[in-house]
Amino acid sequence: MTNSTRPLNFVEKIVKEDLDSNKVQAVQTRFPPEPNGYLHIGHAKSICLNFGIAETFGGQCNLRFDDTNPEKEDIEYVDSIKADVEWLGFKWDGNIKFTSDYFDQIHEWALHLIKEGKAYVCDLDKEQAREYRGTVKEAGTNSPFRERSVEENLALFEKMRAGDFDEGACSLRVKIDMASPNMHLRDPIIYRIKKATHHQTGDKWCIYPSYDFAHGQGDAIEGVTHSICTLEFEEHRPLYNWFIENLPVPSTPTQYEFSRLNVNYTITSKRKLKQLVDENVVDGWNDPRMPTVSGMRRRGYTPESIREFIDKTGVSRNEGVVDVGMLEFAIREDLNTNAARAMCVLHPLKVTLTNYPDDKKEVMTAPGHPSRDDLGSRDLPFSRELLIDQDDFREEANKKYKRLVIGKRVRLRNAYVIEADEAVKDEAGNIIEVRARIIEDTIGKNPADDIKPKGVIHWVDATDNVDCEVRLYDRLFNDASPDAGGKDYMLSLNPDSLAILSGCKGEKSLAASDPESRFQFEREGYFIQDSRYSAPEKLVYNRVISLRDTWAK
Repeated sequence: MTNSTRPLNFVEKIVKEDLDSNKVQAVQTRFPPEPNGYLHIGHAKSICLNFGIAETFGGQCNLRFDDTNPEKEDIEYVDSIKADVEWLGFKWDGNIKFTSDYFDQIHEWALHLIKEGKAYVCDLDKEQAREYRGTVKEAGTNSPFRERSVEENLALFEKMRAGDFDEGACSLRVKIDMASPNMHLRDPIIYRIKKATHHQTGDKWCIYPSYDFAHGQGDAIEGVTHSICTLEFEEHRPLYNWFIENLPVPSTPTQYEFSRLNVNYTITSKRKLKQLVDENVVDGWNDPRMPTVSGMRRRGYTPESIREFIDKTGVSRNEGVVDVGMLEFAIREDLNTNAARAMCVLHPLKVTLTNYPDDKKEVMTAPGHPSRDDLGSRDLPFSRELLIDQDDFREEANKKYKRLVIGKRVRLRNAYVIEADEAVKDEAGNIIEVRARIIEDTIGKNPADDIKPKGVIHWVDATDNVDCEVRLYDRLFNDASPDAGGKDYMLSLNPDSLAILSGCKGEKSLAASDPESRFQFEREGYFIQDSRYSAPEKLVYNRVISLRDTWAK
């Protein structure tokens, strides 16, 4: 994890004890996502935990795709997950692995269970199987096909394998206990017929193992020592162990569960996130408002801040909800330290400096960061005509207003102190220009008390600047618990989660900046070029986050 000085969490304590007692000689973990959607902030916690434990204890961590459901999986998801893991700063051991790599072995183990009299082909359809399964209060009933002979089951399973049956016609189940209080042990299905092309194996198979059957066996094949998953799999652990105990697996991994990361103002259901994408509520899985890792990357969040946030939330078995403000705080702290500074005018208003020569041009010098000499400096063209933000000028204002007012003075950031003399308006009465004067000999100096400015505002040269579009992103939901209690989360969408501002003007230095660079647009927030829409002829900037918490009460 990110903080080597903090106390060990409970999983790390288990790993340390296992190493100290020689229960395991080396640590092997794995991150095993299903490639049926993009990773979200909850997955990031699992990534940090599994890869972090391997790093902490000198072990190894595999990246394995548990790809047992070809109908919902896609190579697009595989590629996105690989990119997300690398972006977060982790490297998996060896080659990427797929559960489908083990389909032949898993099929052999299914045959083993049949031959041992522990598995049978069942002809019950979904509705019938649900009725026979019972309820949490009532025991289930044995399937009428449970006592088929080994020979019959082998023959029927081979027909399933050969594609002789339609989907849903039958399945392979294991004999455990239809009266078990744990519903997962009531003769679970381990193979279903799915006549779908698989993104890795093509059309080789028309039967696919269940997640529960394949998952633990993949761990065993890979020699995983600590199979770490979230608490919703705790009820699956007895089944996980049953398979390990009843199959000739090469190793015996142990499953441990931790609480998932729940963040308010957020949903992390892949099904619901996919609905947002499919119904064009958002601009794809990597929309900067999405809680996906790729969305956060496009938004401009840093991997360091995400890892710091996850480290601060801790690892335990106690379910709870984390305030999204903790994540936003981590982002601000990181960017305040590491983001270079720049100026960008979001709502331009022309300022003409009446006592500044028409043909004069100056270049002001500004630091790249107020406390980071390594970020260098930048040149700011300065001439008679400038642009300031519309909100930074009023004809009249009270004493609390610290910006430009007729008859008052402000400093232009890294440049002169100016005084406003006149507002020029169009026929509709809108202010279209401010006429002002520079106060000579005020660059880089503390003015005397009689000319001391009321405040400092940002600006850009009116002609020597960069055209850009700015996208102001905010939280996607305005309800802290958008899907709690069966609520329709679509009704909690924040109508102000995105505002697109065209005609913005940035300082000239932005044209030569690295597209991956993050900037604090002074007095406006933190920004990054949008990886999808930005182009050399038109820079598009996403607001990573505001300078302060606008949601604080």
